[in-house]
Amino acid sequence: MIAEIGLAALWLAAALAVLQLLGGFIGARREDAQLVALVRPAAILQALLCMTAFGALLWVFAITDLSVKLVASNSHSLKPMIFKLSGAWGNHEGSMLLWVTVMAMAGGLIANVERRLPERTMMATLSAQAFVALGFFAFLLLSSNPFERLDPAPVEGNGLNPLLQDIGLAFHPPTLYIGYVGLSVAFSFAVGALLTRNVTPDFAKVMRPWVLGAWVFLTVGIVAGSYWAYYELGWGGWWFWDPVENASLMPWLAATALLHSVSVLAARDALRTWTIMLGVVAFSMSMLGTFLVRSGILTSVHAFAVDPERGSFILGLLILYIGGALVIFALRANTIAEGKRFALLSREGALVVNNVGLSAILGIVLLGTLYPLLTEAFNVRVSVGPPYFNPVSAVFFLPMLVVLMVGPLLRWRKDSFTRIRLPVMIAVVAALAALLLAWLLSDIGILPLLGLALAAGVAIASVMPLRGRNLRRLPLPVWGMCIAHFGIAVALFGMASDTAFQQERLVAARPGQTVEVGPWNATLAAVSPVAGPNWTAMQGDLLVSYRGAEPVPAQPQSRSFWTPVMETSEVALVTRWNGQLYVAIGNQADDGRWQLRLWWKPFVTFIWYGGLLIALGGVLSLLGRVTGDVRRRTATRRIAARRAEEAAL
Repeated sequence: MIAEIGLAALWLAAALAVLQLLGGFIGARREDAQLVALVRPAAILQALLCMTAFGALLWVFAITDLSVKLVASNSHSLKPMIFKLSGAWGNHEGSMLLWVTVMAMAGGLIANVERRLPERTMMATLSAQAFVALGFFAFLLLSSNPFERLDPAPVEGNGLNPLLQDIGLAFHPPTLYIGYVGLSVAFSFAVGALLTRNVTPDFAKVMRPWVLGAWVFLTVGIVAGSYWAYYELGWGGWWFWDPVENASLMPWLAATALLHSVSVLAARDALRTWTIMLGVVAFSMSMLGTFLVRSGILTSVHAFAVDPERGSFILGLLILYIGGALVIFALRANTIAEGKRFALLSREGALVVNNVGLSAILGIVLLGTLYPLLTEAFNVRVSVGPPYFNPVSAVFFLPMLVVLMVGPLLRWRKDSFTRIRLPVMIAVVAALAALLLAWLLSDIGILPLLGLALAAGVAIASVMPLRGRNLRRLPLPVWGMCIAHFGIAVALFGMASDTAFQQERLVAARPGQTVEVGPWNATLAAVSPVAGPNWTAMQGDLLVSYRGAEPVPAQPQSRSFWTPVMETSEVALVTRWNGQLYVAIGNQADDGRWQLRLWWKPFVTFIWYGGLLIALGGVLSLLGRVTGDVRRRTATRRIAARRAEEAAL
């Protein structure tokens, strides 16, 4: 019965999306239409119905209702509850229902709270949001029904992919989906502004919090996914340029460019056309990522292997949404006013340079991701990995970091280098000192060397905007900018250090044998069997010591799951302030020795610390923008009320 309630809620939500689409379209043309009055309530009720449907899916997973095909295919009665619940979105149908639910909630929130834009533009925006949602409703109801029944129900379920039976699954996909859906909201705002010819600073101020929120969630999702892959897959790396990793990186790159562009439009009424175009591109990348993950054309740990018919359905949606938006852009671009001009040496100029760099890196990642798929269509297999992505991306990324050191110090509209010469020279000296120190102390490659140097320069430059200002009265968005830029420096330092100074040992060790890797000594004390709720494992008990200090335990495991049958590697991590010891255990050799793989990874944790600082900066900026808007609206209402009282007297 619960599954039927969820399915009925989905059908009703889809019907309301049709009403929202038609009413919004009419409202964008004629404000006095009676149907317009139903648009906002339809969006809110649609959100409630989608939440009901997703709640029903969570319930059937929690109770392991094996008469539901999705539960039988992706769950098992012996799984821990956290993995039962996270299994609800750890599959194709459930993840798409989560997508639709978050999209409906975003649309309902817009309809409920947003009153700053002209009603015609809001109606066009809600209509565009409903149009996007309808495609996904059709996909779920016609092609990927999450509530499909099995008759008869199996005795037991197949279980969830063991690689996904990790706490990271509870955070990584939902944060990414919220980010993707936030970009759909930005897309809807862009389409609404185009249709009503209302690309103004007021439009940008309304759009900016949604872009910023989406960017924060994408950042957190990518950081969480990177760390999950790092400790769960046992490969010792934090980024592999996997096509599905790239599918989440590309929307983030576009969202970062869009965030800076919409900020310029909101603050200085410039980059109007660029902002609209980036709004379309950002959502295009999220749709492309959806297609890559769910079309079955990729073989990846992250990908959902589904039949080509579903992939064709998503490809059709991709062509419809993005093609339609580009047609509207082509027809209406000439109606967008140019906006105010600015000098190259200005904050706007620096943001434009970095946006061009971000767009170039986006193109590089897109080409490297799609090229193997194109060649495979002609029976030619090629592999595109770090030897392509790292140096080619660095051609644009490194100059962007130089501009990042200077840009926040510049004034809007026009500036002179003389005014900012001192803080720039301080940052440059810090970068050169780090470059010289790294070069003298070790023999490392050119990219890590430049990364360490620029990390020092960006770190110093990131705090320069605070110089000479009253820190207590400093707006939150300024704090957010400084913290986010400092987070970039921290993450870059971690990436460069791990690449430059990492040490690895692969050995076959007997119990009692000691292995040295970097400053660590690791002694294999024993290997013994252990059991979990739905797995058994061989666990290595090691004692590891840093430079002769008191030993601490490390217990890597080689697990064997039986629901479904699969072997995984559970690594042991020993964390210090200056890095991590990473230990994985393999199979036993014929002579009784055990395979051990150990890495000493200096400052690798700074990668994720930096990523969280970047997200924190975004959160502070979002809070500052939202609270500032609330204060301004409250002040405006008070002034209007006072004037009304004076007029009445």
